[in-house]
Amino acid sequence: MKRIGIDVGGTNTDTVLLDGNKVVAAVKTPTTRDVLSGVAAGIARLKSSAGEAADAVDAVMIGTTHFTNAVVERRNLMRVGALRICLPSCASLEPTVDWPEDLRAAVDPVSVMVAGGHEYDGRSIVDLDETAVRDAVRRMQDTGIGSIGITAVFSPLSNEVEVRAREIVQDVCPEMIVTCSHEVGRIGLLERENVTLLNASLAAHGRSTVAAFRQALEQSGLTAPFYLTQNDGTVMLAEQAARFPVFSFASGPTNSMRGAAFLSGIENAVVVDVGGTTSDIGYLVNGFPREANNIVHIGGVRTLFQMPDLVSLGIGGGSIVSEKTRVAGPRSVGFRLAEEALVFGGSTLTLTDIGVAAGLVELGEKKRIAHLDRSTVTGVLESIRRRLEDAVDRMKTSPDPVPLIAVGGGAFLVPSKMDGVSEVLRPGRGNVANAIGAASALVSGEVDRVVADIDRESAMADAEALARERAVASGADGDTLKVIEIDDIPLAYLPGNARRVRVRVAGEIRRRSGMLKAAE
Repeated sequence: MKRIGIDVGGTNTDTVLLDGNKVVAAVKTPTTRDVLSGVAAGIARLKSSAGEAADAVDAVMIGTTHFTNAVVERRNLMRVGALRICLPSCASLEPTVDWPEDLRAAVDPVSVMVAGGHEYDGRSIVDLDETAVRDAVRRMQDTGIGSIGITAVFSPLSNEVEVRAREIVQDVCPEMIVTCSHEVGRIGLLERENVTLLNASLAAHGRSTVAAFRQALEQSGLTAPFYLTQNDGTVMLAEQAARFPVFSFASGPTNSMRGAAFLSGIENAVVVDVGGTTSDIGYLVNGFPREANNIVHIGGVRTLFQMPDLVSLGIGGGSIVSEKTRVAGPRSVGFRLAEEALVFGGSTLTLTDIGVAAGLVELGEKKRIAHLDRSTVTGVLESIRRRLEDAVDRMKTSPDPVPLIAVGGGAFLVPSKMDGVSEVLRPGRGNVANAIGAASALVSGEVDRVVADIDRESAMADAEALARERAVASGADGDTLKVIEIDDIPLAYLPGNARRVRVRVAGEIRRRSGMLKAAE
């Protein structure tokens, strides 16, 4: 199967062509301001490099920072309605209470609480107030809101009232976009509500981004189905991913980690992905990024959902260096590196200049940084080494040395010897590991919920069946699905033999007649 993988970073857009497990061609182009023309340029260069091998592509996988950037930069966000089903409980803290003021102002929510929801043991608090739901939807519609996030108390235990509320919303206002919290979040009312409302605010942006990517691919002559990469290192059909843009928030680092595993053949290691702006440090477990099981802040908002466990540092090839303090980052020249770095004729000292001066990489014209003091170069590199060692220690689960895989365009900045690291590996094609990770990604399905009054075996079987169903809906071939993660945690503080059940499955992309153009 031939796949094209594309990763749109803040500095570069990487594009690769895989034929099975073989990397046929790989190109790196600067990310453009409108992003999409950079994608088209990358595909054009890839086709020129690969020649006839680029014909009859079966699928295209795209990793994008569009949705994360929208939240961080407070742009392209919809005004949202926050419908919390909770009364008479959980009314002391209103929706978005812990959001940064500028982000709350950007989404300008209309919040309504209505009666309903469930207790921690699955019992109904009170019946859903359907009349109040209808009134809330009409009120939101009158204020021009086009996207609603619905959150009910303990909906991961029972999603009954959220599903019914969605039916009412769609009956009153069919064009309203609806996100239900049980589809995106986990236990923890505020955190689950937060990610639900973030997803709701990105609803229009998700649709327009997918449409724009599709247009760019069609203009490039690619008619194969395309997928967006997700936070867990897998992919989802673009049409479905457009409904859940929050699942693509950290797809860039996860693509790099999956690419690192693919290129090195090592499935358990620390991965350091050095891009143009940041370095992301994560841990591979059985070839997939270790998942964070605690609070993750997105744009200043507390969330708890499927996200990789990462440490991010402001260290990248475009990081701006202060000669006075010998500190790099967090500011970066980003996609203007080829214009602003000293070695390319610019006037800004960057870590790329430091790398060239130290002989770590050959780029541009070395004579342009001949004036740099040697102590400045060594001082900056020593500072980077200390920061990376600290980050690696934070990711490790034991004091034993572990292998480290360095990838990304700025991987030359990772020292060859580090405390706590058994060896540093730099696989070939590592500079485009993110795009390779996207191209080689599997399709997954996950279930993470609390169950009660059911035996363990039945609970696990039901969760696995639902995870498989979700994977198939995302574009997986059901015959190739395998369980890659499974957790069963008894909850002693809840009655009814309650337990948290989490199952994740993954498999190959499904071949569909008339959809995938695979040569049989």
